[in-house]
Amino acid sequence: MADDLTHPSIKVPAEIQGTVRVATWERFYNWCRSRSVWPMMFGLACCAIEMVAMASSRFDFSRFGMEVMRASPRQADLMIVAGTVTKKMVPQIVRLYNQMAEPRYVLSMGACANGGGPFKEGYSVVSGVDKYIPVDVYVPGCPPTPQALIFGFIQLHRKIEGQTWKDYTWYKNRGHGEEIPLPILGPDLFDPRQIALIEAAAISEQANVEQAAG
Repeated sequence: MADDLTHPSIKVPAEIQGTVRVATWERFYNWCRSRSVWPMMFGLACCAIEMVAMASSRFDFSRFGMEVMRASPRQADLMIVAGTVTKKMVPQIVRLYNQMAEPRYVLSMGACANGGGPFKEGYSVVSGVDKYIPVDVYVPGCPPTPQALIFGFIQLHRKIEGQTWKDYTWYKNRGHGEEIPLPILGPDLFDPRQIALIEAAAISEQANVEQAAG
């Protein structure tokens, strides 16, 4: 993987190619970040068992510099949403996401986190965690195998390596990321970001009722 660091336009003598790399600052910075991602330690359902298996000696995700799973969101920069996302759990997920360190990433693991899975028609299940927090990588499966999750990690590494400082939202905001309003759990799950749409729909419905009555 270190061979990818060498800048294609700069010729490195053959006798020192094994010890010297020539790269841009941004390329080296992103390469270091992609090899030091710290996942947050939490799981929601059966996908979490596969996530635990991925940390075992057979698959050993410490090869990617990711073995430090943090129990505190303030020390983690990767959220793995592993399992069924219920309406009761969404406010807690959003709260943890807001507390994570910048730059932060989200990996949606399994059919349930991606779109509701076999429980999509249930009254208590959310049809995809991406309705409430931004997702960077989707890993399909029910549940995905540890190999599939590792492939998702590799895709996340590629995304990080392809970023440029012009796209760094945390750089533009001086290290302060956008905080997502916490969804409100009442008779149903309510997203405060949808207030304008809900008000517009209510006004339109009221106008239709009055027009039909008049």
